[in-house]
Amino acid sequence: MAFRDVNARRHIGLQQLSSLALAGRTLLGPMKSCKFIVDESTNQSTLIGSAVRLIESLDLTSAAGQLLNETIQAQNKEFKTGMSTLLFLIGAWSNAILECLQQNVPVSAIVSVMSEGLNSCCERVQCLQISIHDVNKELCSSSVRPNAFKSKTCQIGCDSLLNPQIILCFQKEISASEEVIPINSCSYQEDDCNSNECLVSPLADFGSIASLVKPVGDKSTSVISGSGVTTSSCNKQKLTHSRYFSTLGKSHFSSQQGNFQGYLSGQSADPCECYGLGHLAMALSHGNQTSVKLLQSIVAYQQERAECSGSSQFNIAEIVTCCLLGLPESYSCVSPGFVTLVSPEQATVIKHFEDKPLRILLMDGDLTEQYRHLGFNRPCNVRTILEHPSLWEGRAGDLWLSSMLDILINFEVNLVLVKGNVCKNLMERCIANSILVIGFVTRDVLCAFGEVTSTQPVTYLTQLNASCVGSGAQVELWKACDGRAMDLGELVPVRIKVQGIPLLTAVLTTTVASKVQLIEDQFWTLVYRLHHALNDKSVFLGGGAVELLCLSHIQMLAEQPLQPANKNAVKEFHNLWLAPSATEYKSVVLQALASGWKQYLSVVMYNTAKAASELEACTTVDHHLKKAADCGSPSAYILKEFRRDDLLRGCSGPFADHGEGLKVYDNVTAKMEAWRRALDLVLLVLQTDAEIITGPKRNQLLNSHMSSEFMFL
Repeated sequence: MAFRDVNARRHIGLQQLSSLALAGRTLLGPMKSCKFIVDESTNQSTLIGSAVRLIESLDLTSAAGQLLNETIQAQNKEFKTGMSTLLFLIGAWSNAILECLQQNVPVSAIVSVMSEGLNSCCERVQCLQISIHDVNKELCSSSVRPNAFKSKTCQIGCDSLLNPQIILCFQKEISASEEVIPINSCSYQEDDCNSNECLVSPLADFGSIASLVKPVGDKSTSVISGSGVTTSSCNKQKLTHSRYFSTLGKSHFSSQQGNFQGYLSGQSADPCECYGLGHLAMALSHGNQTSVKLLQSIVAYQQERAECSGSSQFNIAEIVTCCLLGLPESYSCVSPGFVTLVSPEQATVIKHFEDKPLRILLMDGDLTEQYRHLGFNRPCNVRTILEHPSLWEGRAGDLWLSSMLDILINFEVNLVLVKGNVCKNLMERCIANSILVIGFVTRDVLCAFGEVTSTQPVTYLTQLNASCVGSGAQVELWKACDGRAMDLGELVPVRIKVQGIPLLTAVLTTTVASKVQLIEDQFWTLVYRLHHALNDKSVFLGGGAVELLCLSHIQMLAEQPLQPANKNAVKEFHNLWLAPSATEYKSVVLQALASGWKQYLSVVMYNTAKAASELEACTTVDHHLKKAADCGSPSAYILKEFRRDDLLRGCSGPFADHGEGLKVYDNVTAKMEAWRRALDLVLLVLQTDAEIITGPKRNQLLNSHMSSEFMFL
């Protein structure tokens, strides 16, 4: 008992990990409960819904807390998804290891068995992978297709997934002759549309490709170029009394032929080709209904462009976001081009640029006097007297401002996009001379503008020459779905466009300041899930299928003797008695490893309100484990239950409440990396704590049967 007390006290790191992970328990699952984080210095609150934002908001002063932060940040940087799972498993496995220590299980045995157990599970669950091609084929042939995706441009079809008041439109240039069609453009009626009647929506950027969308059963595709008009023969009842909609007969459509060239493509060899990525995006959304609509619009646009240009069907580098505070969420939309926020003073300059082609300059760095590129070496024989002089107090600063302004004026530059910071005084002078300068533009945006304008970014204005200045850019005030330009007070949204630019901006709107970060994080999480799924070329069965198979596999391993053939794992540890020790405690440690996944499934079911308590959820999990064991082939049982939508009801997310019956899938690499990172961190903290022994019980440890495990300094 004395040893147990000391053992519990000295593993402070594991206890800290467990306590920190407990704060993110409600963030697990598709129906997570968001948290308000309050800044005590400013009394401002932020709504967060991810583990990475939670950890960033906490004051992590301990070593374990710092390691936890670095682990979650690494997962976020690489995958942008899986952080909540990572945080939860860190806490669950920390508690499980503490229980093993209470039972006097050696640290070396814990490390060995848990590592081997996780590796074995990662190999076992490979059978639950399904290729993207098979996912597309299954989703497109399932019964959800009539409900979820009526047209190739998903947002034009009528959807019952969103509240009818939510209008997410795919926005194009707004003019007197153009209209924007919101998502919920039709009431929910089945099979009462005439295939000859269409809804018209300006989908693409000017000069780019739009699509004539056929009924669901029609495999042919019509692409209309030049006008930016998209038509959809939606199998819904059409609205005729809204200024946003117009029902066109053949005569009206024929009248438009003079403005564009239309052609009909051949039939697709794969009937799922038109719907696959849209279906996959929803299957990976895990209940994020608003973001999936925006992503479906982006996918539809990029697929249309890919069919004509041969480019990638989904390019994450062509997607940017712009968050607008002050507009209802129903104004969220996807807008071709680059939408950003500028000051009211800059907006006055834009009013002079309406419908005028501009000469554009791209700068790959800061536009300040002090900026030097990475790798710049200062002269050895120069002594710095003042690093950052005030530009208003010294004549040298005025000379720099005048020189930079003269360069821009001489090359007739109207628009400057800067990757980094912009000198405030230079900005004011540029505004006075009708030159628009926008800072903090991402590299992807600069590359997109550089490709379509044949412009090479420069590091310093002194490098500028005629070949570095592009042309053809246009700037306008961003217009909402109703066609009105929006003035949000302190900042004004504007749109920069160039003919043929593939860039798309997801405009995310909200009236709640604390939700801005949340809705942006949710959107990018879904975007990266689709991105990683396409990179992996496969996905896992979702809804708890993978974790359930891990539990079943761990039970089987616990009942079998440890395989001594894994010599490599033994060589990693220096203690010769590792193998017999691991064999002795194998069952206990494996059960501790399995407890993490079991708690994971229980909490997800409880958070989705499909179980009245975590105890009831555990009972459901045990029931499935027993049936899987009785079946003889756990993977076959899980696959059968998954296809019947009867596997751990509630883990599939809120789409089930809409009667969609949509399958849920998870990323392969992101999920397994979250598992590995969680266990690696817990074992690292465990072994670090074991090396550092504190307290007055030194002699008691020396006389214990585990004294050979420690080195006393």
